[in-house]
Amino acid sequence: MESVGSAIQRLSDLAAAPHISRLSSAFSAAGFELALVGGPVRDAFLGRTLSDLDFTTNALPDEILAMVTPISDAHWDIGRAFGTIGARIDGHTVEITTYRSDAYDGETRKPVVEFGDTLEGDLVRRDFTVNAMALRLPEQVLVDPSGGVEDLVARRLTTPGAPEVSFGDDPLRMMRAARFTSQLGFTVAGPTAAAMHALADRISIISVERVRDELGKLLKSTAPRAGLQLLVDSRIAAIVLPELPALKLQIDEHFHHKDVYEHSLTVLDQAIELEELRHPGEAPDLVLRLAALLHDIGKPATKRTEPGGVVTFHHHDVVGAKLARKRLKELRYDNDTVADVSRLIELHLRFFGYTEGAWTDSAVRRYVRDAGPLLARLHILTRADVTTRNRRKADGLGFAYDDLEHRIVALSEEEELAAIRPDLDGEQIMAILGLKPGREVGEAYRFLLELRLDEGQLGTDVATERLRAWWATRPQ
Repeated sequence: MESVGSAIQRLSDLAAAPHISRLSSAFSAAGFELALVGGPVRDAFLGRTLSDLDFTTNALPDEILAMVTPISDAHWDIGRAFGTIGARIDGHTVEITTYRSDAYDGETRKPVVEFGDTLEGDLVRRDFTVNAMALRLPEQVLVDPSGGVEDLVARRLTTPGAPEVSFGDDPLRMMRAARFTSQLGFTVAGPTAAAMHALADRISIISVERVRDELGKLLKSTAPRAGLQLLVDSRIAAIVLPELPALKLQIDEHFHHKDVYEHSLTVLDQAIELEELRHPGEAPDLVLRLAALLHDIGKPATKRTEPGGVVTFHHHDVVGAKLARKRLKELRYDNDTVADVSRLIELHLRFFGYTEGAWTDSAVRRYVRDAGPLLARLHILTRADVTTRNRRKADGLGFAYDDLEHRIVALSEEEELAAIRPDLDGEQIMAILGLKPGREVGEAYRFLLELRLDEGQLGTDVATERLRAWWATRPQ
């Protein structure tokens, strides 16, 4: 948290930037108000990078266009119906929105867009007090009608008005609260949290796409655990991702965690740590994080108590993959994300057989073949899934996976495992066996692929000999 003086200085330096100075001068010369608003003002106090600059004004969209056109490299009005005009000034993108005083019908998320006439009126309709601050330009006067600075100091999320009204107007704000707890490390004020719990069912009026996008933003934050816990505690997760709170009912087979829910959150934490260690500076991997969070959602349906009281979850990997595919489709994720997440869940237990006995080269090849382009993610997910408090056991699993990765590297260098193919292609198979394209060529190809996985590279001559022998003894 920056001091107020330091934050004001950061904002002052930003306001003095040539592109913002040109923008504020144009509005002032035309007799209109202009203010930097929302996230950039909040982030100045938090010491975060100032980006995605949003401005608000009493000018109407046509008037905004008239002012930005002469000073911009480009401009667009795709948000004109909501009062927003975008522009690029000296290579910097800005968005300027007319003051709003929206009204909601109580049945849908979509507001009746109404333009307001004061900055204060625009600010008090926003989601949280920490986002309801503005810097008037060019005067550089901080406007904070709802006590946002005090809430920033307390690292607290609360709404400018009554939370029941705010969340009733726009239920997606409840999911935004969960995201901000993770992104900013804030806690939700008691009355605000109580309103989330009371109004959780209202989230059902939000479009699936907006719920999905907000969930994705939460998962891509540095530490999503707190936000996910808030979604579960507020009952919102029971509506948007019911498989997550369902895990609270299941004790894992090692009895080393409060429940599978806590284990899953720990796996997510560890996956993020490994992701950042192995891929520093890269964008958050949503596929990996979804797989880590959902990898055990098949356990409730597969829980069995064996003689002696031992709890098992046989085939929860396969069941979980199917459940994840269904849930992600309902959330309207793209096909690639659905396929990749469900495949990772299906494969997440495969490694644990490695510790029961040394794998043959054939088994290693199959592991790589089955993972395909997901291998790097599977490495992280499998390692993250080790949450035992038994240090010796954890170290043993870690050393075993180190060994597996080393073997994969060695075999990859020798055999190009990333592109495993039979020693003969389809054209060669047809020429050798005198076949035309069809089912029999596919069967021969699969035979050679299994041979390649079992025995490694054989070479064209040996593969041809083995193919002829297989064909001669194949049932007709």
